[in-house]
Amino acid sequence: MINKKEIFEKIIQNKTDFSKQEIEMLKIYVDKKILKQNNNKFEISKKYKIGILQIQNDFSKLLPLDKSDKSLKIDDTKQYNNADLVIVQVIFNPRGMLKCKIVELIQSNQNSSLCYIKDKKLYDVKTLTLVNYKININSYKDGDIFLIQDLKIKELYGNINNNDIDEKISLYLFNQEYRTKQKYTCSIKDIKQDDKRVNLTNLEFATIDPVSAKDHDDAIYYDSTKNELYVAIADVSAFIKENSNLDKQAKQRAFSIYLPNKVLPMIPHELSDDLCSLKPNVDRLAFVCKMKIDTKTSTVKSSEIFEAIICSKHKYSYEDIDEKIQNDSLDIDLKALYDLTLKLKRNRLKKGYDFRTSEYRLVLNDNLDLKKVNEEQGSPSHSLVEECMLLANIQAASKLKEVGIFRVHEEPNRKKIEDLIKSLSMLGIDVKLKKDIHTTIQSIQKKALNTGLEGEVDKLIIQSQQQASYQTKQLGHFGLGFSSYSHFTSPIRRYSDLVLHRMLKTSKIPKDIDDICSDISTKEREIAKCVWDLEDRIYARYASKNIGQNFEAIISDVDEHPSVEFINKIAGLKANIVNYESQSLFSNVEVVIEEVNIISKEIKVKIV
Repeated sequence: MINKKEIFEKIIQNKTDFSKQEIEMLKIYVDKKILKQNNNKFEISKKYKIGILQIQNDFSKLLPLDKSDKSLKIDDTKQYNNADLVIVQVIFNPRGMLKCKIVELIQSNQNSSLCYIKDKKLYDVKTLTLVNYKININSYKDGDIFLIQDLKIKELYGNINNNDIDEKISLYLFNQEYRTKQKYTCSIKDIKQDDKRVNLTNLEFATIDPVSAKDHDDAIYYDSTKNELYVAIADVSAFIKENSNLDKQAKQRAFSIYLPNKVLPMIPHELSDDLCSLKPNVDRLAFVCKMKIDTKTSTVKSSEIFEAIICSKHKYSYEDIDEKIQNDSLDIDLKALYDLTLKLKRNRLKKGYDFRTSEYRLVLNDNLDLKKVNEEQGSPSHSLVEECMLLANIQAASKLKEVGIFRVHEEPNRKKIEDLIKSLSMLGIDVKLKKDIHTTIQSIQKKALNTGLEGEVDKLIIQSQQQASYQTKQLGHFGLGFSSYSHFTSPIRRYSDLVLHRMLKTSKIPKDIDDICSDISTKEREIAKCVWDLEDRIYARYASKNIGQNFEAIISDVDEHPSVEFINKIAGLKANIVNYESQSLFSNVEVVIEEVNIISKEIKVKIV
């Protein structure tokens, strides 16, 4: 078995005598930009440290393998064990504190790993490298996957040829497996209505959600005679008290996970689907943002946030509202609200952006096979709801002091924009760097309209952006064009919103607000990776059943690993090209599926 600790110690000692197997393992970390490689010499990137976790009762720290480095305090170690070997990223926090977060577990002290059998040998599912555990696997067959802990087979997951193993693999690899095994440890009770709450049950609130939605976070009502917009949000904080068992479990999850065939909720279904959900024709507790609108300028003149009771009168789907908009059959108040949101969006786009992107929803049949892929694009109804939610989020952020919980999206650095301009020049889109980044991006989008590649160019622009995160300081949201922004509208599925609700109600800042922001930002990325991992494996499983079949695709990458993305029937499936011959980025091609590995999710195609 490879001793990864010894290998990384060799890197720190500037040694180069690595075996072929060790180099294969280290290249995984080179691809992740954690290591730099020059022939057989490897170097750890400056913003990363590798070391041993020392977990104590009141705090945890990293003991770096490089003895010249100082030990570092480290947060969020509950998913790890004492003496685990980990990689951490060092971060300079805006509040002046040096922090570090775990980005990868290299080697567990418990010797726990997910392994599979190939040609009567054991391989690690995560790294795809050969492992030499002294375990008798003679009674198992190729493709069997099991959890190994303390050099023993703890659990047989199943065989890779069976669809029901995909979810288990992804949840394990991204530390989310506990969601299917841990049960909520407290009972759920309805909350009696409080006389102090404002009674808004007479107002014509409406929910607008996807057809399949079970949880309704938000409801809206617009009084066109008074120009007052009400955004009512499920009052989850009334049910989940800070530091209760239920709160600790919601904090651990941080987000609901939306898988292709199910939802793994942040809070129990009894709350998310029932007691908190703003279902029609039943009284529900809500936290309401009421805004007085200046219709001449389409801005908020004043706002207030308060606890209320509402009774939603209408349950609309996006399709319902789109049809009403198309047929000009919205009622007076909704029509006035729709017209208002069009103006709000025009104002917003003076500083923010409207990216033309699609979301792919994988639809599975009862056997968990990929049935089809729905391509979802923004529609007028989506825009109507989005502008209302954005407005409420801005107003909620405005109620906070200097320190709070903010959704931050920082401006991309100039180097990334310069690289973007170079990439666009290869597509025949000639753009010069303007006086500022906002004007530059607007110029790029305008020129892309003349090429028919506006959606593809928007993807490149998004790739050049910084990643949004949760922070304690108001650093603005570049993509939306807001100087201050927070998340207020989805406490059923985001812990950040639940924290914000409590802060707005009590005017108190949690002592661990820095840790909360860092923790949920990390978990947001891990959950996204988990979902992508599952979706890629479902795509690979589909491709494995269609080897030799031809598909329409578009060239999506021409750099180190030329690849395509399928379009039309199985949109979103990505594959590596085995016979790339300098085809242009975003050109349409026909490909045939040549080879598939479901475990690694790698799909290889040939251009025909």
